[in-house]
Amino acid sequence: MAKINMTPEKTKMPEQDPDIRNRNFLEVATGYTPQMAQEEAQRCLNCKHKPCVSGCPVNVNIPSFIQAVAQGDIEKAYEIITKTNSLPAICGRVCPQETQCELPCVRGIKGEPVAIGRLERYVADYMLAKETFIADTPKPTVKKNKKVAVIGSGPAGLTAASDLCDMGYDVTIFEALHKAGGVLVYGIPEFRLPESIVEKEIERLKAKGVCIELNMVIGKIISIQELHEEEGFEAIFVGTGAGLPNFMNIPGENLNGVFSANEFLTRVNLMKAYDPSYDTPIYFGSHVAVVGGGNVAMDAARAAKRLGAEQVYIVYRRSEQEMPARAEEVHHAKEEGIEFRLLTNPTKILGENGWVTGMECVRMQLSEPGPDGRRRPVVIPGSEYVLKTTSVIMAIGTSPNPLIKSTTEGLETNKWGCIVADEETGQTSIPYIFAGGDAVTGAATVILAMGAGKKAAAAIDKYLDK
Repeated sequence: MAKINMTPEKTKMPEQDPDIRNRNFLEVATGYTPQMAQEEAQRCLNCKHKPCVSGCPVNVNIPSFIQAVAQGDIEKAYEIITKTNSLPAICGRVCPQETQCELPCVRGIKGEPVAIGRLERYVADYMLAKETFIADTPKPTVKKNKKVAVIGSGPAGLTAASDLCDMGYDVTIFEALHKAGGVLVYGIPEFRLPESIVEKEIERLKAKGVCIELNMVIGKIISIQELHEEEGFEAIFVGTGAGLPNFMNIPGENLNGVFSANEFLTRVNLMKAYDPSYDTPIYFGSHVAVVGGGNVAMDAARAAKRLGAEQVYIVYRRSEQEMPARAEEVHHAKEEGIEFRLLTNPTKILGENGWVTGMECVRMQLSEPGPDGRRRPVVIPGSEYVLKTTSVIMAIGTSPNPLIKSTTEGLETNKWGCIVADEETGQTSIPYIFAGGDAVTGAATVILAMGAGKKAAAAIDKYLDK
């Protein structure tokens, strides 16, 4: 048993200076040193009832891996984590630990909870830095000689594929884009999740034996039924995410300079607009207004700032208290010079000669709590004003792409276009098709998608083992 460090605050994570990092795409947080990691690990009380584990969607044995870190055995810590989490370097960076595993941490009662996410990142980065990281990948010990297809290589698909491969299935991932990773590579900027991290995790998956087919738009190149009936895939997992952007349907949304956050971030991340050596077209001018209050809005705003925008606004119709973005992302955005226009709602995008010149907004106030406890944003009469902007990025949510639904007869979806699947198994209205992640729930978190992928993999194994 390692000694206990009773310091009430988390060990601070080293970060780039805000006035330097808002001009580059390097990671904001630079990671713990070995000494920092050990000191933070020693804050864990190693509780018998392990409340943190129940807060983790993939049930990582958190106290055990942290005890290994406290004792300096990082390889053992990684082994413990990867028994249930196949993407620890990613989760350590983008998971909302503050609302999941860290929320029930006993240390949080009289101080700050243990920095579980920072320790997970430290362990994963330690292993990723080893030259033999890919070569040391453990191979499946059994082969079941049954084929399973995974559609989509985002967090749900990667997790399902990893677990199914470990079980001995012949797994092929079909990815629509030219690079694997889904939202991890097209939707999250380099300064939060470097592409090299995702690439290494995917290389490790391929080293296990998972096959990845790129540029495969299922529903267009080949249907799900054809994968099953003609290609011999006995079960299929759909983890295609929610990549269809939502808009406000206000006047002016068709002007040049109006982007969906998906389009903007895809150009920045996957098409490398942030790298001057790539000729990726992306015009946003001097003033950028990002509409929305989630993590995607923060990512788009902070990316625009790094690309040279003079002024970037976050425009959100509720107050900061209601913002769905992680507190850390909001904090970083403010440090980097992003201006928050809260309790503000766009009503019209203005333009000249087909290009954005401004955005008409109204100020809002929150009503008294309704029956559900929520306070609704209400327009303040006579509060209209024009916000100067040369581009507008809409980050107000996404929906699943309708292609799978429209080309798969008998696949049940709900009114939002999400695939209807059993909450515990991911099985759909077509028995051999399973689904999970944002394609089922709508836009959510990476770790929840991974949890859905794990559940579906276990259910597919049970289904095929009949």
